[in-house]
Amino acid sequence: MFIARRRKARRESDSRDWTDLSDSTNRDLDADPTPVEKQIEAENIALAEEKWKADEEALAHAEMDKKLDSWTWMKEKKYATMFKEIEHRLEGALGKGQFEWVDRRVFDQVFDQRTLLSVYKLMQQGHIDTLDWPIARGKEAHVFHATTPNGVAAVKIFHTSNAVFKGLMQYIEGDPRFGGLRRRHHELVNIWVRKEHRNMMRMSNHGLQVPEPHALFRNVLVMDYLGDQDGPSPRLRDVEVSEPGPVFDELLNWLRDCWQKAELVHADFSEYNILWHQGGPRVIDVGQAVTSTHPHAEEFLVRDVTRLVEWAKRQGVEVDIAEAMANVLY
Repeated sequence: MFIARRRKARRESDSRDWTDLSDSTNRDLDADPTPVEKQIEAENIALAEEKWKADEEALAHAEMDKKLDSWTWMKEKKYATMFKEIEHRLEGALGKGQFEWVDRRVFDQVFDQRTLLSVYKLMQQGHIDTLDWPIARGKEAHVFHATTPNGVAAVKIFHTSNAVFKGLMQYIEGDPRFGGLRRRHHELVNIWVRKEHRNMMRMSNHGLQVPEPHALFRNVLVMDYLGDQDGPSPRLRDVEVSEPGPVFDELLNWLRDCWQKAELVHADFSEYNILWHQGGPRVIDVGQAVTSTHPHAEEFLVRDVTRLVEWAKRQGVEVDIAEAMANVLY
């Protein structure tokens, strides 16, 4: 039986030759490789490394081309004219002038066609004068300090180019206010912004302390700014509360009024979503709040109360979870 092995060429254009191994049928397979076999192995390794480097280089170029392609829309006359008109009012997002300390990547992460159109529309309507500097950022949105004709405000710009909102469908499905959803990402983002706006309005109308919304358009929401000229108010997690007992009572009453009066559940209640503003707690990030008729409403409520009780216990407050739960429900 004739057994042959083809020697791999270094280049496609090189000739192929064959090594006759017909005499190797009685060879000791555990013996050390011959010089010919060592040479073949070295050639194959070199070819593999060369192919790997070529693939890496091609991938890097593809990523660069993709990034450039994502901004070609800015060259279109419509968007170029629009951007030129409001560019001086976006210095806080662009990192220009007095805002040079702002990372320009913030603008790259936030602005696309839909976002530019939304901000432009709100500026034309007089709801935003300038975007000054970034306050906070998260998976779903960036928040900016803004100047408006009526004073300062917070502008929350929800991302339109990623898929994080797909993980939040549990807070939308089952909410009778937002039925019949299509799952296209930008439509889901717009629904989420409307949901947060309506939740804030509903909570505020029932006397709950939340930032009041002023305007929205597509993926941009304008609302109260909680902070001062030096920066936003800190999170409850980042402050030392001298008397945590009364703060716990106030927040438990907030959950009770939200459930009994507004018929809503925050659904993500924690020290991360509460700001310490002007000596007291203010609840924020209410986009995921659901109505009391939502299939998971009671589950979310138990989770909210549990997190509040856990925070109180870490502050040295003696509190019972069952008693706290009963206080909210009845």
